This record gives sequence, structure tokens and C-alpha cells, in this order.
Amino acid sequence: MMRVLLVDDERLARAELRRLLAAHPQVEIVGEAANAADAVQQIAALSPDLLLLDVQMPGGSGFDMLQALDSTPEVIFTTAFDRYALQAFEVNALDYLQKPIQATRLAAALERAAFRLRLARGVAAATVPALPAPQKLFIKDGERCWFVDYGDIRLFEPEGNYTRVYFGEHRPLMLRSLAQLEQKLAPERFFRVSRQHIVNLDAVQHIAPNQAGGLELELGDGLRVEVSRRRAALFRSQAAL
Repeated sequence: MMRVLLVDDERLARAELRRLLAAHPQVEIVGEAANAADAVQQIAALSPDLLLLDVQMPGGSGFDMLQALDSTPEVIFTTAFDRYALQAFEVNALDYLQKPIQATRLAAALERAAFRLRLARGVAAATVPALPAPQKLFIKDGERCWFVDYGDIRLFEPEGNYTRVYFGEHRPLMLRSLAQLEQKLAPERFFRVSRQHIVNLDAVQHIAPNQAGGLELELGDGLRVEVSRRRAALFRSQAAL
């Protein structure tokens, strides 16, 4: 069963989505939201697997809403505005459905969503039981956007009120402080090595002592960070060194 939350400011648009989804018995509609703020609250309360998300809404766009989440479900964008299509695909959304939504296009998008959910659940079942299921972070930096798995993030680094996020070849900024992010990160995976850095323990490729009595970590692609002397012993313990 795939649990879906409908997010659209138009009541008739939500009713039409309900009508179309009635043909898919594997889908359970767990709720509706008419604006971004309501959607954030319902996502926290209901933990849906999938959002059918309108791009343009009063009080904040679908992109604004995604930036407010600590972890994002799968997303299919729905909108009447074709000019958002390219941006939607750039954020690796499952699909982009232009209103009026065609039943065949919705069916194909739901099939892709179900596949991605099965894949994520399979990965979660194969990992250590203490680890949460794979989660994604939505990042918007200027006109570029990403959905990125937390497991793919190597490093978080502060820049003023922003935090730079290192994953793949990308290093975008997101409007959250390092302290805000630290509160939401899985402590068994991410470690605060200093005031300046939080690292993904799985990304550490090489560890060496430094002259200050701490440690130097190599995270790949020439990326190196230091563990402060005060934090080195705790790092060794958490990393099982």
C-alpha cells in the first residue's frame, strides 16, 4: 500500500485527484492540505510515502514547502503552469503532471513511485536494524534544486546563516544553520567533528593524526577535514577505531 498526501490549494483539483486515484487500489489517500504550512504539519503527523504536490500555492510554493522539511517523501508535482516543468525535473521529482491530469500519465507516475518505494524499503531492510529507512533532503540553491539521500552527503559546513552541503560533485548552500541540521541528523551516521564540520562516518576513507593532537579525515575528491583534539577520542569511540 502506498500512502499519499494531496497538496493543492484548489478544492476541485483535490477532488479530481481523488477521483483519478480511486482507480488505483494500491493507493491510500491519508490526507489533504490546501497550503504549504498545513502540508508541513500533515507530513510530520502522517508520514506519507508520496506527495502529489501543486507547485504554485498561496503563502508559499511547493518548492518552499519542501525546503521546510527535514526529510522528504517521494514527490510528484502537479501544476497548470508549464514553465515549472524544467525546474521540477531538475529536482529529480518522480514526475511532473500538467493539469488537467491524464489518467495514463498519473498511472505511469504512480508505477514509478511504487518502484522507488520498494527499492528504498529493500535497502532499509538490508541495513543494520538501528538505522532508519533511507531519507532524502530537499536543497534549493538559487534556481537549482536537488533531492539527495542523506547517505550520499559527505559533509556539512557552515557559511554564516547557511550550510554548505557536499554530495557527489555538488556543494550547494541551504538556508539552515549547522546547529539546526545537527539536531535532525542520525547520530549513528553523522558526527560533529568540530565547530565547523559534521561528517558522514560512512564517507571517511582515511584517518591520520595531525600535529595539533587531533585527527585528519579524508572524505574523497581531495576533501579533508580535521577532528579537534577535544573531539578525537569521542570520534574514535563512535567510529569503532
